[in-house]
Amino acid sequence: MIEEGYAAATSRRVATKAGVRPALVHYYFPSMDELYVAVLRAGADATLQRQHQALAGKAPLHTLWRLNSTQGAQLMLEFMALANHRKAIRSEIAAYAERYGDMESAALTEAMAAHGVDMKEFPPVVMSMILTSLARIMLLEQSLGITRGHDAARDFIERYLDRFEVRSAD
Repeated sequence: MIEEGYAAATSRRVATKAGVRPALVHYYFPSMDELYVAVLRAGADATLQRQHQALAGKAPLHTLWRLNSTQGAQLMLEFMALANHRKAIRSEIAAYAERYGDMESAALTEAMAAHGVDMKEFPPVVMSMILTSLARIMLLEQSLGITRGHDAARDFIERYLDRFEVRSAD
């Protein structure tokens, strides 16, 4: 899905990538929606686990920013595009996004409170949306070959996050 988009993810191509016969894919996933949901859930669970680990690390906000800029986030963009055409995917994405956003907002709330940031002026939920949305739009643009302003935006976000924690060396 990342390489060629969700439309290229057919049961036959999935079977070929997995090294199995298409009939086996159909046996376990009678419809493509069931296959998509299974892949989405597995990816979402893995991302939530990485997010949980990031929050336990030394620089959780910087790690969350990087997590929002990964291939997993790019796959989520493909699922969002798919959700425009598949209702079964839409509710799964919404449930995942709520959990992810709640954890991210909680981390920002803690960091911002520890540094005396005015949370009425800079609501953590809004800051979370800005970080996540900016990372996603940059991934989308990069996939189209657009990079205008990306370095400046990354530097800006890194400087913003540096106000709350020391960047890790990884």
